[in-house]
Amino acid sequence: MRNSLLDKRLKSPPDFWPTEYWHPLADGRIQCDLCPRACKLREGQQGLCFVRACHNQSIVLTSYGRSSGFCIDPIEKKPLNHFLPGTPVLSFGTAGCNLACKFCQNWDMSKSREMDTLADQAMPEQLVARAAEIDCRSLAFTYNDPVIFLEYARDVAIAAREQGIRSVAVSAGYVTEKPRIEFFHYMDAANIDLKAFTENFYKKICGGSLAPVLETLKYLKQETNVWFEITTLLIPGENDSERELDEMTLWIREHLGKDVPLHFTAFHPDWKMMSHPHTPAITLTRAREIALKNGLHYVYTGNVHDSRGGSTWCSECGKRLIERDWYTLGEWNLDAAGCCRHCGKHLPGVFESEPGIWGARRVPVRMV
Repeated sequence: MRNSLLDKRLKSPPDFWPTEYWHPLADGRIQCDLCPRACKLREGQQGLCFVRACHNQSIVLTSYGRSSGFCIDPIEKKPLNHFLPGTPVLSFGTAGCNLACKFCQNWDMSKSREMDTLADQAMPEQLVARAAEIDCRSLAFTYNDPVIFLEYARDVAIAAREQGIRSVAVSAGYVTEKPRIEFFHYMDAANIDLKAFTENFYKKICGGSLAPVLETLKYLKQETNVWFEITTLLIPGENDSERELDEMTLWIREHLGKDVPLHFTAFHPDWKMMSHPHTPAITLTRAREIALKNGLHYVYTGNVHDSRGGSTWCSECGKRLIERDWYTLGEWNLDAAGCCRHCGKHLPGVFESEPGIWGARRVPVRMV
């Protein structure tokens, strides 16, 4: 398979980029093996994800080097609370998605079926050079799920690593075994969207299944050094029952350990779930209390102003280590080694000697 890093002559995005994860079927169709959806396509057809298509009897990527936009975000927006706090991250996505979540809050990109959405362009080396120029410590593949543009994300991450810039995946983890291994091999951090803890929710609301997501989480914990955190968007009446939250947080403790950060975030009506109410702040607080009771050490509330639920607390002495209000940092009680200044307990994560000072700013970026 052609590697973009070896083809320096390629200056603009190609229409079709070769991929590896597919196989031919006896009836003449080609099956995409990237994700559990296993789309079976005839010549010219696109998968549900929109960006992988059947061309010349193979599966190709049609969004390589193309983006729906670039923006500098605070790393806490991914959300990642234990990975380079306070630093800026150059974020971008493409179009399409391999799930069909009715509540999608980036639906204008993830549900797009228009190539015009991909108006911005940047080949991997160009994108990394821009990130270095604007002093971003990391790059984030986000807004829509990067597993569907694996080849583009991989090549960007390779180029970024050569320049000392880290790569972050914001993903639902809906991917099969072999591409999962390749994709996360190049990532330094990830936030995995655990949308619920029932197969019924995944089938009814997301058009997918829970089991592959749990496999991704176990793989990250057991087989990689990727720093990862988990986010669950709580939707009133759909995935916020005490029983489900209890079962989910107990599973996390048993299979992923007590130190994986877990974010409970507030739903707002969007896309095809406009009739559902906003998530009350008390629901997030209750979910956090359940997770803490079940032994998880670092549990956060998001999409609300909640300094207690947004801050990081020492699991040993209970003192506040990192104060947060939404994406803004305040009090900082970690020493240069990432340990609590009060009791010396090490805080799991990836930290520098001092926090970044980017704050809550969100700045659009144009490629030049």
